[in-house]
Amino acid sequence: MKLKFSYFSILMLFVFNSFQINAQKTIPVKAGWSFLAEPYVMFPNMAGDVGLGNLPDVTADVTPSDIFSNLQMGAMLYLEASNEKWNVNSDLLYMDLAQGVKGNALISNGEVSAKQLGWEVAGLYKVRPNLQFGLGLLYNSIKSGVDINQNNLGGGTTNRKREISEGWVDPMFIAVFTNKPGKKIIYKFRGEIGGFGLGADTNFAWQVQAYAGYRFSELFQIQGGYRVIGLDYENGSGSDRFLYNMDTFGPVIKFGFNF
Repeated sequence: MKLKFSYFSILMLFVFNSFQINAQKTIPVKAGWSFLAEPYVMFPNMAGDVGLGNLPDVTADVTPSDIFSNLQMGAMLYLEASNEKWNVNSDLLYMDLAQGVKGNALISNGEVSAKQLGWEVAGLYKVRPNLQFGLGLLYNSIKSGVDINQNNLGGGTTNRKREISEGWVDPMFIAVFTNKPGKKIIYKFRGEIGGFGLGADTNFAWQVQAYAGYRFSELFQIQGGYRVIGLDYENGSGSDRFLYNMDTFGPVIKFGFNF
């Protein structure tokens, strides 16, 4: 038993040392512009309120298993171009989903659907090799539908439906802290805040992203982490009222290709 344990210890030590040695190696840093394409997968939770017209607000509390069981389509892609001083990037997220509504005093049951497109374009300046500040424009387009059976005071229910589309652009202030160029152990922290009430009765947006991973070669890297997207938007009144106060959050896996 001791002999087997010794062999196992030696093997694990060898693997650990090999990883340390390999991790200390660097990737050649190209002069001029370099490019990164990162398709990614998010396993999101969603929590918040949706309100359409004069219908009662619907509360959503959706787990990743709920979303993937009701997901019609999803697409997520991050693109980046950078040099010694500048970083220009694009982040696209699209989800098409439907979810059952939990009953309450006003609603017996029903369904809420949403087609959500979020596309951000940003330009960042590198004040240090691992620290960037900049501005972005975040475009949100949400087509939300509600189909509910509303409880009547005298008993029974009344079916009510409504669908509204809304699109808006949020200016975003962005800060990014990342590993220095050429490292095999990679990480990134990105924080954003914006909206500031522009173009709506209520408009506030924020994001936090944190990732760590490994760059296997000049071409390929992989990262895992966590992302939180907060949108608090309300505009219009009466039959044109649109409320989307939603936090989307969950683990993320990114597959990166460097050029």
